[in-house]
Amino acid sequence: MNPEEREELAELLPSPGEPVLTNDRHDLLKDHLMRELTERTPQLPDITVAPGRRARAKRRRFVAITVPLVTATAVIAAVLADGGGSKNATTDADAVDLLHRIAAVAAAKESVPVRDDQYVYVRTQGTMKFSDKDIRVLREASWTAVDGKRAGLRRVTVLEGPPFRAGDPFSSYSKGTHDMRLNPDPNVTTFRELQGLPTDPDALLRRIYADTKGEGPTRESAALEKIGGMLPDAMLLPELDAALYRAAAKIPGVSVVADAKDYTGRTGIGLSFKERDGRTVWVFNKKSLDFMGSADEALLDVDVVDEAGETPTA
Repeated sequence: MNPEEREELAELLPSPGEPVLTNDRHDLLKDHLMRELTERTPQLPDITVAPGRRARAKRRRFVAITVPLVTATAVIAAVLADGGGSKNATTDADAVDLLHRIAAVAAAKESVPVRDDQYVYVRTQGTMKFSDKDIRVLREASWTAVDGKRAGLRRVTVLEGPPFRAGDPFSSYSKGTHDMRLNPDPNVTTFRELQGLPTDPDALLRRIYADTKGEGPTRESAALEKIGGMLPDAMLLPELDAALYRAAAKIPGVSVVADAKDYTGRTGIGLSFKERDGRTVWVFNKKSLDFMGSADEALLDVDVVDEAGETPTA
């Protein structure tokens, strides 16, 4: 299919439509809201798992509090490459080459020394849909204990949303900044557990397939979804980071998006694949090949700090 035919196809395709809250976001949000409705909310509410942060459960953790914002290019890739199921999915040579180049860059970085008493700091920006007319823009910072044995912190700043109203069950997502305590949870993947994963791509992929068995529309989409969820923390672990990209190169269904944008509009080169909620696009800086997040959520910062609530120094 030549470029003119692709462009014509793009014009015939329907627009992506309204973003929706993913199943795991809905479940986590429902649990949190039910606690708020049945208990008096303390100044620093306790939650076991922050919506969108690294739950190691049957449902998806690993993707952020955002909604699908799929580009026409990614939709075309779905039509051309997916074929309706994993049996027909292929990964084009350009995507494999790009994944291996990203892996080489990741492997060349220096590892960050991390102590058990420290916290992994991740800052992102995305959206959460509460109704067709209520879609809120959130900037989230989370501090999770390296060893998973201590409480962490989730700080949500609602950039676009309604003002605080007394008695509102969604008050934790009203405009402004809200802190929530992250209680230790055995269903959350800790940094130390990530550190213990195999760095041989074949062994890692076997582990990921085993961990995601029965999830997602296909085992390939479930594996890529989980890899995507590990990428922010893995930036602190060069060998694992590289292994994740090399493992992804072995999974069919990935294609290149030449001009992709993360949620905040930063441009880069993208890798697109099918997830349960549509197409997902990972976005990378075109020059450095650093991971920037996705079309659904922008990754703004990843670091290690000594205290929950502390922000990294420049």
